[in-house]
Order: sequence, then structure tokens, then C-alpha cells
Amino acid sequence: MSSPSNIIRAKLDDVPILAGIELAFIGIGSNLAKGQEEPAAVLQRAFAALALLSDYPILVSSLWESSPVDCPPGSPRFINAVAALRPRHDSPRQLLSSLQKIENEYGRKRGTVRNAPRTLDLDILSFGEVLMQEAELTLPHPRMHQRAFVLQPLLEISPNFIVPGMNPPASQLLRGIVDQGALTPINFTKSL
Repeated sequence: MSSPSNIIRAKLDDVPILAGIELAFIGIGSNLAKGQEEPAAVLQRAFAALALLSDYPILVSSLWESSPVDCPPGSPRFINAVAALRPRHDSPRQLLSSLQKIENEYGRKRGTVRNAPRTLDLDILSFGEVLMQEAELTLPHPRMHQRAFVLQPLLEISPNFIVPGMNPPASQLLRGIVDQGALTPINFTKSL
């Protein structure tokens, strides 16, 4: 069982136990409530589910509200975050399977409409330095470098992050993103 001590809101450099450990970065988003839980509460609970996938504490960003990007017209705004963890899984495919199980537990419905509103979306952004392109999984995430709602919270955890296989630091990539609307930090302190 995870506890708040396994979930840390901090920069990677401030957590010595994680120094030199290969981490997976997970993008987290929600723009639909799950029962009585608003998207911000869904993300907080998702942090606890992700902590169960790691033998080490996980790092989490703040919650950020963002405009939907490449979503159907009328889609609600998203709450986004990023988590960094050392997965217990040996492969990105195993981690993907575990993430999809968590999404399903949170009522994620997959349909034919791309980027439709969802209760929980968990994307592997990177898995160490792994580069792969398969039907089910591409690493690093093929659009992460184009998404402010991914890069902003990721840089909160790892300010010097470089997307595997790319040269410019993520901070430079973020400065080049335009027309995705403002990201707004969310003050949400409900305990896990």
C-alpha cells in the first residue's frame, strides 16, 4: 500500500535516493469526473496507484489546468501532471499494461474518437533512454516535445530533462511551443 511518504513533490536533484536510477516519466491527465471525484482528485488518487508500481518513492509535479489540444470540439479542460518512478517492470510493455489496468479501474473508456474526454489518461513519456517504435508503444512519447501540458510539469520534476533521442533540452522545447493556451497551476491539497 502506498502512503504519502512514497509520493514526493520535489525536484529529482533534491531526492538523493533516486540519483543515478533509471526512471520512467508518466504523463497523467483527466478531464472527466469519476463519480463524485473531480479530475484533480482523480489525479491525486492516480499518484497513489502509480506509487504501487515502484520500489522507490515517486516524484510528482503540481497539478496544471490546460486547454484540450487536438481533442473533439467542446471537450472540457484537462488537469495534468507528471510522475517519475522507478518501475518494478523490466520492460516498457509491462509498464504500459499496468498503466492501462489503472486507467480501466478509473473508468477509462476507449472508443473510436481520438482524444475524447476521459477520466484518466496515463502515458509513458520516457522509460530511461529507451527508444522504440511499435504499434502499441512508441518511446519517447511521439508528441511530448510538442505539448506544454507535458513539458511544464515534467520540468518541475526534472529541470534539466532531455527527451531521449533529441538534442535541445526540454526547457528549450517548451519555449518554442505556441498556441496551446495558458497552463494554470491548481492548488489542490486533499490528502491521499
